[in-house]
Amino acid sequence: MTEEPAIPLPYRRDRVCPFDPAPELNQLRVELPVSRVELPSGVCVWLVTRYADARQVLGDTRFSNAATPPWLLRLPTVKGSDEAAATEPGSFIGFDPPEHTKFRRMLAGEFTVKRISQLRPRVEAIVSEHLDAMEQTGPPVDLVSAFAFPIPALVICELLGVPYEDRSEFRRLSNLILDLTQPRDQLRLAFKELHVYLATLIARQRQQPDDGMLGMLIREYGDEISDAEIAGIGRLLLFAGHETTASMLALGTALLLRHSEQAARLRDNPDLTAPAIEELLRYLTIAQSAVIRTATEDLQIGDQPVQTGDYVMVSLQSANRDDELYDDPQRFDVTRKPQSHVAFGHGIHHCIGAPLARMEMQAAFPALLRRFPSLRLAAPFEELSFRTLTTVYGVSELPVAW
Repeated sequence: MTEEPAIPLPYRRDRVCPFDPAPELNQLRVELPVSRVELPSGVCVWLVTRYADARQVLGDTRFSNAATPPWLLRLPTVKGSDEAAATEPGSFIGFDPPEHTKFRRMLAGEFTVKRISQLRPRVEAIVSEHLDAMEQTGPPVDLVSAFAFPIPALVICELLGVPYEDRSEFRRLSNLILDLTQPRDQLRLAFKELHVYLATLIARQRQQPDDGMLGMLIREYGDEISDAEIAGIGRLLLFAGHETTASMLALGTALLLRHSEQAARLRDNPDLTAPAIEELLRYLTIAQSAVIRTATEDLQIGDQPVQTGDYVMVSLQSANRDDELYDDPQRFDVTRKPQSHVAFGHGIHHCIGAPLARMEMQAAFPALLRRFPSLRLAAPFEELSFRTLTTVYGVSELPVAW
């Protein structure tokens, strides 16, 4: 069975089991682990599919983020859109040291163990409030809109100091911006709307900074950081802080409902919470690839020579299914001993918000399963709609009942 031609190889999932990488990726990992593929823009890149090679590329700063054009993942109709630039001021995911180091240092204190521990009671309360609302509404409900999206949206809005009533607008704009098929005009409009909103919010914070992250940046670094840089940080963390966790909560629940025995183990054994979250992260790998790197000198990935200026794309979903590292990696097992997966990346660009995302999932999944022990899909699995050609994989809606 062949894949839809509109879905480039790095984004393909198995058509029978949409939680799994496409068979072609598994085959490449064994036979040609560093291979040439074409992206939606028409540009060819080296695709890295083995775990060891992925760690090499992600950990080597000679593979540059900053040197990579931001439009490589876009369709030709979107190529060249300045508003889609990943290297806007403050968007440190697209920077190399020392600029990258500067912004990571500013934010590091917001994601320490101590800070995350302080947030846990509030996150648990938010989870409980949404479970209460689901129970009062009664089945069936769409878990995406009732649970998976609003919880991380509220958490990141509180962390940043963004009014929660704006969460629906952020969802709309982030869906547009992360969708690789969006026309240039739609993409430009979405970026413009978000820019105007953040500029207004930051202007208010300059006058009276609050305890949120945006306020902290102004209080502690106001003289060395511009409004445009604060907006870039805010935009990056808004997307990274809620879109990914929301997708994990929805897609992870869909996976658990397909493996009822695994869901029961997670529900009934609190000691399994942390390893189960790591297994969900590894198995699903919703960030399907890392930011594309550019080789800044002649290098070698495994046995493959790479020349200066070549683009390199790491398939995170393939690397996390490498049987050189994992025993039977195609099996989902919440009791699996956690190992060093790359769902959050690796190296200096390892996701700064990983501790927050882990804590949110550790609070949300067990609470959901314990509140509704008979939770089940309210529609045939085959009818679920999965978001494929996007930088964050997920399910569009998840009807559930109990």
